[in-house]
This record gives sequence, structure tokens and C-alpha cells, in this order.
Amino acid sequence: MQKLHILAIAVHPDDVELGCAGTLIKHAKKGQAVGIVDLTMGELGTRGTAEIRIMEAQNAAKFMGLTVRENAGMADGFFRNDEEHQRKLIKFIRRYQPDIVLANALSDRHPDHGRAGKLIANACFLAGLRKIETEDNGEPQEAWRPKRVFHMIQDRMLEPTFLVDISECFEEKMEAIKCYKSQFHDANSDEPVTYIATQNFLEQIRYRDALWGKRIGTQYAEGFVSENIPGISDLDDLLYPTLA
Repeated sequence: MQKLHILAIAVHPDDVELGCAGTLIKHAKKGQAVGIVDLTMGELGTRGTAEIRIMEAQNAAKFMGLTVRENAGMADGFFRNDEEHQRKLIKFIRRYQPDIVLANALSDRHPDHGRAGKLIANACFLAGLRKIETEDNGEPQEAWRPKRVFHMIQDRMLEPTFLVDISECFEEKMEAIKCYKSQFHDANSDEPVTYIATQNFLEQIRYRDALWGKRIGTQYAEGFVSENIPGISDLDDLLYPTLA
């Protein structure tokens, strides 16, 4: 078992990169253990194949400095927020004992995102119940509930609960996204053009993160939604970043 400080869980390979790669890279650079669990292989995606996306995900993991990246093997498009899938995800949560979980948005353009966001939140709570018994490699697992579950902002411009300054690692975030060559714009590709494969899609990510950054006086930021209001020890915790 490798305990993680932050575990990002998302339904499709590349969801994390698009939504919160900057935050993960920032924490990895601090020497903290950071990882990802992709729920599916994105096998229903119009472009590329499941095998290609797994390779791309591993390339992105190395680039971001992740401690671990696993795939839960759930069915893209057909997974459910039910006992079977919750129990499967509970094993990963207990295996890595994250302090913080970053999850899919609770509501978004892609129905998988909202369904996954609720599944992840439910599994994080249930993982803390001792009477739910699970095993990992034949050994009983201890109950574990993350201290915080935060939901990334994906396609829909939701109002963030808080923003994380990623100015110092924004360009690295964009390079991590570009590891998914099969999914985004490629002038030499003969595959169908999808919503995320249009020529200006990645520029929209840049504009969005720049907009978040502007709101807190930095160049770039990533937004998160919390169902519970995060607390602070005192007002000094809110002094950074300082608005110009």
C-alpha cells in the first residue's frame, strides 16, 4: 500500500488532465504523493482505441510525476452508482488512503461525468464504514475516509467554491493534456472531428484557466466545487494569492 496525499479519480483518461492536472503537478513538485485512478479506459470514445488511451494515460502520468496511476476497468458509458461499483472503488480508496480526493464534476455536459462524481463521493463516504469488508490481494483492508472530496470543474462553467493558483505549472498542464494525441486536434488525423478535437478546444482550456486566475489575481488557476464549506484556521490563510 502506497499512501497518497491526493488521489484524483475520474471516469475517462484525460478528464483529470483537463480538469486539475495543474493542481496535481503543483503538489507532486512539493514532494507529496499524488495518484490517479481512471474508472474506465474511455473505450466508447470516437477517436483512438482503449489500448491507445491507456498508453497515453501512462505517458501523462510520468510527465506529471505521479506516484501511481491505475484503471478500475469499469464499462465506459454503462457503469452505475450502485453497490457493485461502489465496492470496487472502495478498494482503491482504502488501498491508497488519500487525504484528499479530486473527483469528476457533479453536473456536466457528459452524463458520465456527473454520474462518476456522485459515485466517487458516495464511495469515499462508504470507505470509512468499518462494517463494509473488503480485501486487497487476499488481505483485509482497513476502513478509510478521505478528509476532503473536491469536484473539478469540467465543461460547464460552474461557480467554484475555491480556486487554486497553477500559474507556475500551467504550461506543464497543457503538455500533459497533449499526451493524448489521439483525442485532440491533429491536422494529419483522418479520424472524425469531435467536440474536443476541434482546433480551438485547447485554447478554450487556456482561456478558462486564465479567467479563473484573473479572479484571484494570478495568471492561471483551476476551480473546484466542494459540497461542504472548507474551513480556515484564521484570516491569514486567505492572504495568498494577493490581488494586485
